[in-house]
Amino acid sequence: MYAAKFVNHKSIFKQASGTSRGVLTEKDSWILSLWKTENELLVGKGEASIIKTLSPDWNELYIDKLNSVAANINDHIENDLVELTSFPSILFAIETALLDLKNGGDDILFPSAFTDGKASIPINGLIWMGEYEKMRVQIIEKLAAGYKCIKLKIGAIDFESELRLIASIRNEFNEDQIEIRVDANGAFSPEEAMDKLKRLASLNIHSIEQPIKQGQHKEMAELCLNTPLAIALDEELIGITGYENKLELLTQIKPQYIILKPSLIGGLRGTNEWIKAAEEFNIKWWITSALETNIGLNAIAQYTFTKNNPLPQGLGTGQLFTNNFDSNLTIENGTLIHLSKRSN
Repeated sequence: MYAAKFVNHKSIFKQASGTSRGVLTEKDSWILSLWKTENELLVGKGEASIIKTLSPDWNELYIDKLNSVAANINDHIENDLVELTSFPSILFAIETALLDLKNGGDDILFPSAFTDGKASIPINGLIWMGEYEKMRVQIIEKLAAGYKCIKLKIGAIDFESELRLIASIRNEFNEDQIEIRVDANGAFSPEEAMDKLKRLASLNIHSIEQPIKQGQHKEMAELCLNTPLAIALDEELIGITGYENKLELLTQIKPQYIILKPSLIGGLRGTNEWIKAAEEFNIKWWITSALETNIGLNAIAQYTFTKNNPLPQGLGTGQLFTNNFDSNLTIENGTLIHLSKRSN
């Protein structure tokens, strides 16, 4: 028999972080502790991370749902968590807490060369939206830290300034030296998107995430068909449950890439389904954290390593908060490293 409880944790950003949906200064997670009733000292940890403007399971009854799930945890586990399909953040928390508990409650969910400290994961350096000069400083810092791939959030300042910023990088570093990804978070209208994609493509951009808002499948399919710049679906995947529905979306839109955020798209099992569906169409993918604390980030990173994806992953957000949890994860030369207790 299992017992469980969720405790709220409000992460505070070191500096206000801009997206096309506004500026974030804090965000909520609920940390799950899971244990077997016969051994309360051995505890598995998981994280239900919420982005209130984005998470498909967020509403005014979310906390009631957490309390209900904790009170009925054994029923959910016995039913293989199927009733939580529409609650990806909660599903992800329980999946990862169970893995943590199974492996001894030592924050090792997927034992591997990564958790042994013998292998690393290439990641992109994230550049948040903001004033031109602040973004330029972020870029200089990432390049100095050894990143070979950077991702710029665009859509918050004027497009001409963003182009000028990217051009300044390209004047100093070609695409063989620095891979540049951009994320529009749906900031472009369908009417203007193609012209903006052409202008971005002239700067040898690797890809753009979600150029237009999700739900415009016909318009997105047309962009993906004619784009001069590889398009990656991100928000478009949120709320799509069931393997056949995933196949249908990819059949209709045919993107070049998809971006996988486990706590937004159905936990680890939902992510596995998206990977399987993408590979049926030879669509490439990478995995990204979604502003989780180090508890969630640790789980996503360990899972990601097992997928043997050579592309830079989006796993560097653990450094954003002033009050994060202790972690064995660190970043060196643009790669994520696990400083394993077991490797000492």
